[in-house]
Amino acid sequence: MQTVTKETVLRCLQANKQELLSDWMKQLKTKTDDPHAQQIFMNGNDMFELFIESLLDQEHVLNEKISIFALKIAHQRVEANINIGDFVFNVNCGRAVILKFALTLQLELDELQLFVDRLNSCFDQFLYYSVSHYSETQNNIIKEKTQFIDSTHKDRLTLLGQMTSSFIHEFRNPLTSIQGFIQLLKAEHSDMKYLDIISNEIEQLNFRISQFLLLSKKELIGKEKIVFSLNDLIEEVLIFLYPSILDGKVKTIQALAEDIYLEGYEDEIRQVFINIIFNAIDVLSPDRINPIIEIRTLKVDDKVKVDIENNGPQIPDNLVSTIFEPFFTTKTLGTGLGLFVCREIIEKHRGTLTCTSETSKTVFSILLPIAKRNHN
Repeated sequence: MQTVTKETVLRCLQANKQELLSDWMKQLKTKTDDPHAQQIFMNGNDMFELFIESLLDQEHVLNEKISIFALKIAHQRVEANINIGDFVFNVNCGRAVILKFALTLQLELDELQLFVDRLNSCFDQFLYYSVSHYSETQNNIIKEKTQFIDSTHKDRLTLLGQMTSSFIHEFRNPLTSIQGFIQLLKAEHSDMKYLDIISNEIEQLNFRISQFLLLSKKELIGKEKIVFSLNDLIEEVLIFLYPSILDGKVKTIQALAEDIYLEGYEDEIRQVFINIIFNAIDVLSPDRINPIIEIRTLKVDDKVKVDIENNGPQIPDNLVSTIFEPFFTTKTLGTGLGLFVCREIIEKHRGTLTCTSETSKTVFSILLPIAKRNHN
């Protein structure tokens, strides 16, 4: 752009600045509760001045000024909680007003092209910096809120753990006494009715108590890790659940690798298998046609993968990621702790528990390290 033409353009811009800014402000999308509403006109004026500087070939100085100005505007827009689309629209309204004015100056084609290039460069840089700062600030806010929610959630679980640990240990003592007296009654009155039912119900209550105890992260005194056969454990669980399997008319299929031993708390791993398989039986009966539960084990390097698959209804995608959360349940009388405790147990044994669900099948996959020492 020639010097004389540049000076003419600059004079024209300065002379018409108030009118151009007024046209710009009339087109803006604004919020009535914008805390920076009174500064919008001044911000437009500052942007206008930055563009005028861009016509003076001070690019290296201008870039820094645009970045600083964009950071200030981004913080204001975050505080105003403005839609980022509205913000981009407002900035481009200013660009369009200036471009429309340039077309009235009757510049030569190459001069007009240079003017448009400077205009676009200035406004594009401003948008780039401001939207980047805006997005970064919003992401930081979201991150802080997420951390706060996670912290609050963990604090609640910690408090729950402390409460349940104290309560459960007090609750176990009378249960142990009741179970002991039931055994005495069985020995003295073997034909007495209902003792088996009472004993079984107490065992179920103990099972629920164990779930809460595991939730509280407390270990039972004197409890030791042992090496045990995975195949034998699965067989025990299926025998234990046989009445439910028979009642639900569920077909079970096993495809088990040989000679796999695990090291850990056998009763806890047994609880995991009972819980997952029983849940599968529950979703399969009584209306599912040809209900099947398939249990597969596969060695993967120094680990074993256990897949427990059922052909029950699909778990919705939005629930698959939440079924392991504490207190989440779809059952009317469910505690929402079963799968959460299962995952806690598996992770305590340095493993993982995941779930995938499709229209024709749902699979719970357990990955556990194989015992390093030999089974005696």
